[in-house]
Amino acid sequence: MKLPVIKHLTQFIEENDEDYVVETIETLEALTEVSSLKDEELDVIGELISNMYGAIEVNKMIKEGTPKKEAINGFMQRVLGSIDK
Repeated sequence: MKLPVIKHLTQFIEENDEDYVVETIETLEALTEVSSLKDEELDVIGELISNMYGAIEVNKMIKEGTPKKEAINGFMQRVLGSIDK
């Protein structure tokens, strides 16, 4: 996951609608079923999907009242913490 991408996507969700990101995730997930995709391409798609899910999670925290910066930092700490385990 990349923090600048999650920040950008969070801003996109605030300016537009979360549904755009959800539909994009669904489209990318459908693309992963293409048998001719290379591992590197699947990795890129997976990274995009995980960043989008991250932005949705951050947006949820913001809607619940968490300040934006705190929501982003808290989310990234949770991600890093789960990687360290």
